[in-house]
Amino acid sequence: MRHWLLAFIAGFLAVLCFHQMALGVLHAAGVVPFAPFSLAATAPFGAPALLSACFWGGLWGLALVWVLTRLGSQWVWLKAGLFGGVALTLVALVVVFPLKGYGFNLAQLPGRFIIGFILNGLWGVGTLVFLRAFGR
Repeated sequence: MRHWLLAFIAGFLAVLCFHQMALGVLHAAGVVPFAPFSLAATAPFGAPALLSACFWGGLWGLALVWVLTRLGSQWVWLKAGLFGGVALTLVALVVVFPLKGYGFNLAQLPGRFIIGFILNGLWGVGTLVFLRAFGR
């Protein structure tokens, strides 16, 4: 149970320390129009966007640990980054964006994928950083 709790906490913290920081850099560079650490209410429950992102980051942290334990320990940093960059970004583009009304626009897909890959890949690496910090 402790193992899974730490996985959730690692994913939660990785949103704050890696994903949102990268979002801040991309926002400052004019790449994305929205700022990090948003406290705006999100549908359907009205939770602050940051808290929602951290919660989902925690759940994805559970999935990341589950996947990494099955893939072996070689190239674990690359696997964590690719898991975040590919899996989370695809779910965001195919499931989350349409549910939030952003639609599935093929013209915007490459740019959105690249931005998502950067943000979520850093989340994956950040989750692994926290997992390592917590110890085995």
